[in-house]
Amino acid sequence: MKNLYNKVNGEELKQKMLASTEKRVTLSFYQYHQIGNPQLFRDHFYLKLSQIGVLGRIYVAKEGINAQISIPEQNFEAFKTLMDSIEFLKDIRLNIAIEDDGKSFFKLKIKVKDKIVADGLDDASFDPSKRGKHLKAADYNKLADQEDTIIVDMRNHYESEVGYFEGAIRPDVETFREALPLVEKMLEEEKDKHIIMYCTGGIRCEKASAYYLHKGFKNVYMVDGGIIEYAREVNQQNLENKYIGKNFVFDERMGERISEDIIAKCHQCGTACDTHVNCLNDACHILFIQCESCATQYNKCCSTKCSDFNKLPEEERAILKGTMQFNGTKFGKGRYKAHRKDQEL
Repeated sequence: MKNLYNKVNGEELKQKMLASTEKRVTLSFYQYHQIGNPQLFRDHFYLKLSQIGVLGRIYVAKEGINAQISIPEQNFEAFKTLMDSIEFLKDIRLNIAIEDDGKSFFKLKIKVKDKIVADGLDDASFDPSKRGKHLKAADYNKLADQEDTIIVDMRNHYESEVGYFEGAIRPDVETFREALPLVEKMLEEEKDKHIIMYCTGGIRCEKASAYYLHKGFKNVYMVDGGIIEYAREVNQQNLENKYIGKNFVFDERMGERISEDIIAKCHQCGTACDTHVNCLNDACHILFIQCESCATQYNKCCSTKCSDFNKLPEEERAILKGTMQFNGTKFGKGRYKAHRKDQEL
């Protein structure tokens, strides 16, 4: 449909954004709500957002909406007016980024999906509206200190690798879908304890808390607004910060610093580092942690093989691309951990 999809080359848009001096606000929001015609809503929303310069990634489904976007600062009030004109989005909380250079997104993409978060659950088998209790930062800090409290990170391993709440259980998973049954099994003998879950902005915990209550857990809580809102409340109210390190975010920034602690290591040399990058070789593109020294040595690639491949003429790379195996074709997201002996492979 005309004007309802971006038709400009992505790399061109990215370079345009990097060169721009326009001040923008990065934020996220979500809302579980029954949408009768997701495609119709998607098209209407795309048209309205594009008119005020919104960029980002939005998923729309029958169960609601999940969005990570950036807005020109001068259009922020217009954006809030638009949101308030949509009944189920009126007065919705906007999780505004902690660290923001305005370069988080470079195009607007709105997709209609089966679910706004891939969870693998049969929603018909339980009531997703019966969710756990929300905890503000001060309440989280109090409950987290109790002996009968268990804190669970509902994010993926590459997210918790760079930051987490003190004492949290951090499942070694690549997807939320994997985390749900694993956490249930890990806590099957702890159903009477206080279970606090957290994620980036809260959306995963909304569904997970309802699922665990359905499974017989008695006292289920979630950090209200996720790590993003927790960090904001801690700063505004001068509270103790129980989050260590960075908060991984799903945009061009790859992370927001919540505390000064660097708890991760460069996947190539092992030095203290928590900077996530994607391998510059597009045929690989694996997500990994890389320090500045290794970025220079490997030309922002994950290995010598990828670095050498990237130096080839574009025509030659196109011919070889489908015949070669790189780390991105061998390892899952964030699973690649380089060792000096295999960086030449």
